[in-house]
Amino acid sequence: MTDKLTGLAKHTIIVADTGDFSVMKALGAQDSTTNPTLIYRAASQPQYAHMIDDAVAWAAKRESDSDKFINLALDRLAVTFGMKSLEVVPGFVSTEVDIRLSFDTDATVERTKRIIDLYQAEGIDTKRVLIKVAATWEGIKAAEKLTKMGIGVNSTLIFSLTQAIACADAGAFMISPYCGRITEWYQGHGTKIDNADNDPGVVGVRNIQNYMRNFGYKTIVMGASFRNVEQVLGLAGIDRLTVSPVLLQQLQQTEGEVERVLPADFKDASMKRQSYTEASWRWEMNENAMATEKFADGIRLFTRDTETLISMIQSKMKAAA
Repeated sequence: MTDKLTGLAKHTIIVADTGDFSVMKALGAQDSTTNPTLIYRAASQPQYAHMIDDAVAWAAKRESDSDKFINLALDRLAVTFGMKSLEVVPGFVSTEVDIRLSFDTDATVERTKRIIDLYQAEGIDTKRVLIKVAATWEGIKAAEKLTKMGIGVNSTLIFSLTQAIACADAGAFMISPYCGRITEWYQGHGTKIDNADNDPGVVGVRNIQNYMRNFGYKTIVMGASFRNVEQVLGLAGIDRLTVSPVLLQQLQQTEGEVERVLPADFKDASMKRQSYTEASWRWEMNENAMATEKFADGIRLFTRDTETLISMIQSKMKAAA
């Protein structure tokens, strides 16, 4: 009998939700993803701390203005982690653009172009690089522009089918709905959960995957933000899953077969296709309290972690002065 991680990998591509390269390698992840939280946690470890030193030294040679320097160092650090990840995984790496630009389409596009340029300057095949952009309306418009430029986008912080549809219609290569955070909101509002089938986070992500397959979208759905292995297994058959090392290790250490939950070909003639203008999209988001609250909370949390990274960079700057 095989372990459940091996069984899950028969149905779904596994992505490492970590900035620790040794863990990525040990767990045999196919893809990797980064965000400010993962980068600062990894950079806080002695074996990776030099990456901030290197980014600071690199940026110092190219920029003297303090604000521009910090932004350049942030981008360089994100690319450094991405390049290291690509040495370990055979597939894609998702690199997050500065979350503080989530409500600025043009600034998101410009910073993304710089990140791609940094990868290309290092000889990286940027077809393996996806840029993570928060699924605000402005982020969706940025995804549309970037897709037309040939840059792959991973639309992130998705909490509703409304966001997912708009991102897919904008041409996003990948969308990342946050299962666990959806579940936590409903639990906080009194919902009792017995299993994956009545877990609002799992059900919400299943609905997104089924919608995409029903209408023939090429956009990849990558479930994210899991709180337990039951949620992960409840999405067996989804395009991709990005899972923390703790849960991947639990799956690896548990024997048993894993059955596909989500069909490869989903068809439902009664399902209605949706499309959104800016006004209708904002209205639908306003009517979805969970999505509105968790989305805003997610942006705030990633902003906080970006500011932690900035503090680390500033400390390195002072030490080098």
